[in-house]
Amino acid sequence: MASFVALGIFTGLIYSLVAIGYTLVYGVLRLINFAHSEVLMSGGFAGYYFLHYTMKTTDVSTTLRVLILIGAVVASGAVGAIVAIGIERFAYRPLRRRNAPKLTYLISAIGASFFLSNFAGKAFGHNPSATAQPITSNYSWKILGAQISAFDVVLLLVTAVLFLAVNTLVTKSKVGRSIRAVAQDAETASLMGVNVNSTIASTFAIGGFMGGVAGLFIAMSTTVDFNMGFTPALLAFTAAVLGGIGNIRGAMAGGVLLGIFMYVPIYWIHQPFYEPVIGFTILVLVLMVRPTGLFGESLGRSA
Repeated sequence: MASFVALGIFTGLIYSLVAIGYTLVYGVLRLINFAHSEVLMSGGFAGYYFLHYTMKTTDVSTTLRVLILIGAVVASGAVGAIVAIGIERFAYRPLRRRNAPKLTYLISAIGASFFLSNFAGKAFGHNPSATAQPITSNYSWKILGAQISAFDVVLLLVTAVLFLAVNTLVTKSKVGRSIRAVAQDAETASLMGVNVNSTIASTFAIGGFMGGVAGLFIAMSTTVDFNMGFTPALLAFTAAVLGGIGNIRGAMAGGVLLGIFMYVPIYWIHQPFYEPVIGFTILVLVLMVRPTGLFGESLGRSA
């Protein structure tokens, strides 16, 4: 049981990183970025190529491995942020200028998702590829009956640092005040001197950075391919809804809770690969019973 709980927690941390991107965009625009899966995929490929060219030899010191991992996190996050800004610039901003209906944004985001996914398939091929590992598998610890690997520890540390950084940025910085102002009332914020377009682009960039880093950890734990972001992004959306979409702390908690809810039942039913089924069932139940999530959904009022 302890191993399944641990697996759920560490898988949930990845969902949390992606869910924060969903929750930031929804908090500001009241829209779901359904192209966020390709932000994750872009970060995965960025990390794959960064590690491919920096880990060409197996004889790499521990210090150099740490530096390479930090570089991979930055590279994956940066590419994710750039792709997210591009999605905002070409799939969302032209529609905002014309006050397009909400459904139009959905169609535009799905179109951007298909474009980026197929572009990646053409550019990088359709076969999954294994990613070089900067985290050595020689170290593991048994905690409360669960085996915790070095990969798990690194994932926890990186996720904690990024969450604290984003939470501080949104709650205490000038950019964060602008984000919260636009989330509450974009028109009034504009009249008060807030650059709404720049603020929305910044929101996409922050969420994109988190999604790109999540893509790196997925690539390191499984493989990288053009369609790698689809299922994790849908499950991360479930995590955002569970925690309260539009609530950063809720997105973080929702990811961990979703991971636990998905993996613990596997201990009893003894049927692997049912995790997504359980996750999407949770999504339906949350939307039926508590659509605002466990922690509420307003970024402007909650942050």
